[in-house]
Amino acid sequence: MSQEPRMCSLLLVFLLSHAGACQKDASSTQDLQPLLQKMAEEIIEGSYLHALLDLIQFESSHVWTTDLSQRVLAYLSSRNVPFTIPSLQAVMETHLKQYLYQPWKLLEDLRDTDAQQFHTAMKCLLEEKWDRLDLKDTVINLRDIREEALQSPGVNRSLFLIILERCFQVLNPLECVEVLGRVLKGSSGSLLQPDITDRLPQDLREDAFKNLSAVFKDLYDQTSAHAQRALYSWMTGTLRTPFNVTDGSVSWVSAEKLWILGRYMVHLSFEEIMNISPIEIGLFISYDNATKQLDTVYDVTPELAQAFLERIRYSSFDMRNISTIHRLGLLVCFYDDVELLDAALAQVLLHQMLKCSRLQSFQAGIQKLKANLLDIATENQTLNETLGSLSDAVVGLTSSQLDSLSPDAVHSAISTLNQVKGWSRSQMVILSAKYLAQEKVLSFYNVSQMGVLLAGVGTQAFYSMDHRDLWQVLRSPVSQHMSDLSPAQKQGVLSKLMEAEDSSAIVEVPRVLFKEVSLYGLWKESQFNASVLKEKELRRSQALFLYELLEKTTERPEELLSAGQLVKGVQCSHIDAMSAHVFLAHFQYFENNFFLLSPDQVNCLAWKYWEVSRSSMPPFLLASLPSHLLASVPPSRCVRFLISLGKRHLDTLVLDSHKRSLIIRKVQHCVDGVIADEYTVDIVGNLLCHLPATFIERGISPRAWATALHGLRGCMALSSEQKAAVRFRLLEQWGPPQNWTAETTKDLAPFLAFFSGDELHTVATKFPDILQQTASKMTGMLLPKEFLWAVFASVRNSSKESPTFDPTSGCHGVVAPSSDDIFKLAEANACWDPEVLLCMEEDTFVRNVELLGAVKGFSRAQLTALKEKAAQVWGLPSHWKEHHIVSLGHIALALNESELEQLDLSSLDTVASLGQQTEWTQGQAKSILQSFLEDSGYRIQDLKSFHLVGLGSTLCAMDTTEIPLIKASEFRAVVARIGTLLCSTPVLAGFKKKAEVVFGTPTEWTSSILQELGTIAAGLTKAELRMLNKQLMPHFQPSAIRCLPGEMFKELSTEQIASLGPQNAASVTFSQRLQLSSAQLQSLQRALDGAKTPSWQTDPESASPTWLASTGSPTGEPTSRVLWLGCPLLLLMAQVPMLSCLFGVVQSW
Repeated sequence: MSQEPRMCSLLLVFLLSHAGACQKDASSTQDLQPLLQKMAEEIIEGSYLHALLDLIQFESSHVWTTDLSQRVLAYLSSRNVPFTIPSLQAVMETHLKQYLYQPWKLLEDLRDTDAQQFHTAMKCLLEEKWDRLDLKDTVINLRDIREEALQSPGVNRSLFLIILERCFQVLNPLECVEVLGRVLKGSSGSLLQPDITDRLPQDLREDAFKNLSAVFKDLYDQTSAHAQRALYSWMTGTLRTPFNVTDGSVSWVSAEKLWILGRYMVHLSFEEIMNISPIEIGLFISYDNATKQLDTVYDVTPELAQAFLERIRYSSFDMRNISTIHRLGLLVCFYDDVELLDAALAQVLLHQMLKCSRLQSFQAGIQKLKANLLDIATENQTLNETLGSLSDAVVGLTSSQLDSLSPDAVHSAISTLNQVKGWSRSQMVILSAKYLAQEKVLSFYNVSQMGVLLAGVGTQAFYSMDHRDLWQVLRSPVSQHMSDLSPAQKQGVLSKLMEAEDSSAIVEVPRVLFKEVSLYGLWKESQFNASVLKEKELRRSQALFLYELLEKTTERPEELLSAGQLVKGVQCSHIDAMSAHVFLAHFQYFENNFFLLSPDQVNCLAWKYWEVSRSSMPPFLLASLPSHLLASVPPSRCVRFLISLGKRHLDTLVLDSHKRSLIIRKVQHCVDGVIADEYTVDIVGNLLCHLPATFIERGISPRAWATALHGLRGCMALSSEQKAAVRFRLLEQWGPPQNWTAETTKDLAPFLAFFSGDELHTVATKFPDILQQTASKMTGMLLPKEFLWAVFASVRNSSKESPTFDPTSGCHGVVAPSSDDIFKLAEANACWDPEVLLCMEEDTFVRNVELLGAVKGFSRAQLTALKEKAAQVWGLPSHWKEHHIVSLGHIALALNESELEQLDLSSLDTVASLGQQTEWTQGQAKSILQSFLEDSGYRIQDLKSFHLVGLGSTLCAMDTTEIPLIKASEFRAVVARIGTLLCSTPVLAGFKKKAEVVFGTPTEWTSSILQELGTIAAGLTKAELRMLNKQLMPHFQPSAIRCLPGEMFKELSTEQIASLGPQNAASVTFSQRLQLSSAQLQSLQRALDGAKTPSWQTDPESASPTWLASTGSPTGEPTSRVLWLGCPLLLLMAQVPMLSCLFGVVQSW
């Protein structure tokens, strides 16, 4: 026997002897009531869940008296099981916690309960009156137990399965449906697999059936397409029963059954819909809640929607009646009776179509319908007259149409225009200019009317406002749109506010602007306290300064740690200075704000926990410590480790790929090389995304695959090897795409980009709508060429456009892109030939220029073709207006230096739109910068802070002789913004010299200053780098580390490199590594691994943790009953006071 079990046994003897002595005076002959005696026997047998359920049942019908606890203990003592109250409490707590790590054991134990115990368990999940168990001087908090259980995927799964197995035989069906709903709402949707319908009851009473159907309707969006189809079949199996229909002459679908089906009505076949009785469909539409239901059929297809509309048309409802149109819900998006429609009804339809953006697909067809209705609505009237009655269809107006509007028309329609969603930036520029055309200086009233158009107001216009009016704007409802402003606009507003001589101005800056406040600005404010910062959004440099400032005057750490994003400013020195008691008492604040913490902060928390209480350390923190410590996780702690780590995102917790690989090896070891069932998938959680390709291909069992696939849907950064493995498993499961059903294709939509061009061609042929819908959801993602080409072919094959026959245009025989094509293609627009883009109709280009400008995959030749098309439509660049330039997006990159110099760049907002592009050549950027200075009449020394922000990446084109001309007062206000630019080393060095004017020499810099400077810190000289305090190294921004030339980076000492922290160490580039010595590389590896720096290390790395309770392996049982009642329980007992009741406070699982 090892030393540890021997010691545990000796301590256990001592414990039980002590317990017996404590109970000598208790009468062992007193009789217990039968239920309590049964409970005591279950305690003796180790059936603690059964005992707890008996206790709850007893307490619900009896008054608990103070002597009952002693009588139960006396009975146990008489059976030679002499528990004390604390030891019994500890055993119970440990047993309940085990269910989190062995949820399959909960299923087994609930299967073993008798009918009354099971009934009690279900009631505990169901009824509010079971929230607490009052045992006089102690309360068992059943609510906490219930809530924690429903938050655990594995426990949820066990409860779900046992409810289906036993509940409908024991409880009232209505109660079972309610408790089933509670469990399902706590799940991710993975519990509802297609085969689950085999376990659903087939003979439910009508009220229970309706309620259970409502549960499934509520979970519709979380349910896979196969599961939706299976649940639909289960529902219709009951709904069809009374009818016994053998031919198509009579429909089983009634108004009431449509209502019961809810969103599942879209699974009716076309024939079933067309067979619905006109009377029944009329009754359904007349229901008060019919519109609410039809407003939720987000996945209805055009074919089925038009079938429903056809049946409604055959009922007593007039489809051209306004009241009927209001009842159609999302069916209105497919309204097809537009012939002879009058303008008034067209306007009504347009207003109802506001909701159509909620549909999951077919937006191109909806846009076409809106365009047709727009033409009808404006027939025989001018656009100026109808502008306010066109609803959100106005976003379909071209820039020339908007430009033709009169200011009076925009003023009259502003109450409508300011609520419409979907305006492009160029459209907002035009409308804002029209609305404010007659205003020399903006007032609060003018701006308060802007609504969603606020982002169209010019930066200079904001800056020219009276600061009192600006404060009113920020306190009014229109301030909700401040987040839509560009960085330059926000800085323009902030600059004006900061000019006022009001000492409290900074404190009152709202959340959306506070992040723009400079570090220098914070230095001037003396009225900060933790409470005013709770709702603020903070940069890390702001948080570093403010935490340091407030820590000096705040005695209670929780005031700072609970102050919103202020936790970003906690440094390792602050954590290290906490006493063990303070740290453990306040760790929850860190855990609650984990998403705000940097990898360096997590590393410091991990080391602190390791030092003060490694036995109770949250296991996920181990991933932040040196990788060799993973070996200290014993098999008995594996499940706890996996659950804890699986709730986090490993790629943000551990940035070093080598270390992540070591962690994943440990994960594989913990599961014995296989994910055998759904429970193991629940345990592994987000770690699924990091399993190697070979494991995905061979290590996930068929039984676990469906649940694992549901988890893999959320993985955003799978490697090419992992994607290939997923594709292999999917083909293995479903066969080649020619065998797929529509449901299969929908369920595999997130993985379609993993397939080959030939496989995708099959999908495009069979299910073009699903493929195009999938592509539309992937806008902005980097997609494989094979996928884009499949989408492109699908759209082109369904296009109704004809070739051009104009022999003079050079486009004879070319099928030019249509608006429908461009809208459907999204990122697949990158597949057009440049020559075809040049053949685009002018109106098509004008309507879609912003969509095309957002495509990231265009080649230089394609961008050039689009630029030339712009010149065909708008004339020479010298004739282009601000809204033209703003609409170009990436297309502007094709403008050469001469063309850029022709643009009118007198407006900062025009330049800011160009500055958002980061791929400018040095020559292009220089042309933009010089053109702005010339067209606006500004000199470098005249530039305001908002000018500097608006110029963006073009600032990198400055001559180093120009940088000193920037006013320090303006530079210091936007240092953080300039510190995001990836300029050349000489330019960064110039900005660094300017920063010295504001912040002093580098030897005077603090952590907040270094963080504020961003990439500017990469302009430090070799001597300045060597002089930096090593404690500042973690506060370099990662972008600054990457910007340091290799010959500069190698000047860092081994101590400085070791102090970089995991985040900055992971940012070191390959070229920088090549310059390092072997000693420096070793230091870098220590930093990557999360090793402690020498300045605060106490040599804990050789230590091993003393773990608490055994938790078993994913497929195993607790290793020993001795361990269950041995040393771990003694540690728990030491912390639990003597109580005079049976179980004590069971507050957590």
